[in-house]
Amino acid sequence: MTVCPTGWIDDQRHAPGPVNFPHGDHAGGHGSLGVSTAGPAVGFWKDPPLPLSPSAHLDTFARDHLPPAHLWPTIEFTTPDLRYPDRLNAATELIDIPTATYGAERPALRTPAGETWSYGELRTRANQIAQVLTEDLALIPGQRVMLRSPNTPWTVAAWLGVLKAGGIVVTTMAALRAPEITAIAERTRPSIALVDHRYTADVHTALSSMTVVEYGGTGPADLIARAAAKSGEFANVETAADDVALLGPTSGSTGVPKITTHFHRDILSIDNTFGRHVLKLVADDVVACSAPLAFTFGLGMLVVFPLRAGACAMLTEAATPPRLAEIVEREGVTVLATAPTAYKAILREGREHQLAGLRTGASAGEHIPQATWEGLRDTIGLRVIDGIGATEMLHIFISAAGEDIRPGSTGKPVPGYRAAILGPDGSELGPGEPGLLGVIGPVGCRYLNDDRQRNYVLNGWNVTGDIFYRDGNGYFFYQSRSDNMIVSSGYNIGGPEVEAAIDTHPDVVESAVVGRPDEERGSVVCAFVVLRDGVTGDAAKAKEIQDHVKQVLAPYKYPRDLRFRDSLPRNSSGKLQHFLLREIVRDEQAAPRHGR
Repeated sequence: MTVCPTGWIDDQRHAPGPVNFPHGDHAGGHGSLGVSTAGPAVGFWKDPPLPLSPSAHLDTFARDHLPPAHLWPTIEFTTPDLRYPDRLNAATELIDIPTATYGAERPALRTPAGETWSYGELRTRANQIAQVLTEDLALIPGQRVMLRSPNTPWTVAAWLGVLKAGGIVVTTMAALRAPEITAIAERTRPSIALVDHRYTADVHTALSSMTVVEYGGTGPADLIARAAAKSGEFANVETAADDVALLGPTSGSTGVPKITTHFHRDILSIDNTFGRHVLKLVADDVVACSAPLAFTFGLGMLVVFPLRAGACAMLTEAATPPRLAEIVEREGVTVLATAPTAYKAILREGREHQLAGLRTGASAGEHIPQATWEGLRDTIGLRVIDGIGATEMLHIFISAAGEDIRPGSTGKPVPGYRAAILGPDGSELGPGEPGLLGVIGPVGCRYLNDDRQRNYVLNGWNVTGDIFYRDGNGYFFYQSRSDNMIVSSGYNIGGPEVEAAIDTHPDVVESAVVGRPDEERGSVVCAFVVLRDGVTGDAAKAKEIQDHVKQVLAPYKYPRDLRFRDSLPRNSSGKLQHFLLREIVRDEQAAPRHGR
């Protein structure tokens, strides 16, 4: 069965780039999605491309800066779950309909401090924030609103309120520093920033030209105080299903973050694929996730999946693995999503018994080692769901659950997606042959005004930068990264970004950063640094440079392993040879390091 966007031919509308249509006539009425069994799905390019559906956005910045049509990946809608009306506001599906379906009194959000919000309360507060945005702050549909906060109930309400008002959410981590916030703001051009009152200093430095509204404070201008004065009744803006709803910054591997664009329909698609077919939440679930809402993994696990299932999200601002295990046990968490590093730490400290009440565990951010997976299975019977996703794809697209899991494998393509292993020329490789992972599904990479779009899309495939191989049964096995991205404790850290931060230290002449394999974190940032003449490279200087990086970048990006050298290896054309430095760290694993 193939789901196709019908009415798009007759009224001269369809998404730029390849979209799926069946052979033969399409079914359904104008502006609807029809189901056809006329033949297999085929992706094709239409030149010149036809426009997207009419937008509700009065500020057209996001749509104006989508990639050119010929650079889009293939977009497919291949299951009945991926059928959407022409007009769609994701907030309606995430809070309004669940409130009506599951009851306004049902718990939606909880915190370890004992705070509980019902579905009705969350809906009212999201409506109130939408009123503040439109009535007090003059937000018009299509304008961007930056959020900066740890995981709190008010952050979820703000996220939903922006969508209700027809705005576009730009969610950022509380850990980011002023230069990182500035880089994101320069790309996304938000008009308003909603900021947790504890994290305003860097925002005022970076966003002096825009309206900054704090929340959680005590003043009359605080967002919470403003919201309390509103009625809580709001008519959601009737956005198009293909209006941009979310701008998701990547980790900035080159020092300039790429901004991924996601439509209202995309937000629902991650639930209609991974959420419903793999995770399978039920209304009685209590879901905890260690990832921030600014990570799309955290957004899915704490907002999209629980709310659509009528479940409850347990919001933690920050928790070490032992603290996370304690929360799971004490709060009756039934579903936990975290990075492999946390699972490893919980096992190492003998706290796995605190996870015994889990119905489901999920892992993402990096591949979970087979020994960790088997340790949880053998001690408490927990068969962790592994998965790979990407900010460009919004969430997980390869995974497996229950008896479908094959230890050591990431899984198979989630229903709604297909995947292949690609050679250097983009041709598909056979079983057992390692190559680049390519993915196609109902979502895809669309960078905001960025030539790097060309690097991510190859012959219609979204190419993630991961090396995998596929076995004869269709299971995918992770091998390594193909680029200079360092994956440490589930966080993606761009080597060039860290190099740029190190190089701003006055004693540094140049630096080079690579990932060093680490048993606990998967990888750690390893920096090779050349100092100016007369400066001694010792442990004190290493710590000074590390502390300097923590002031420039989010602290988790600092080089835990820092080594001083007289020079860095370069080829005959002067290009830095990172591969030689990677060989050094592999060969010197047992040698003592500065700064660990």
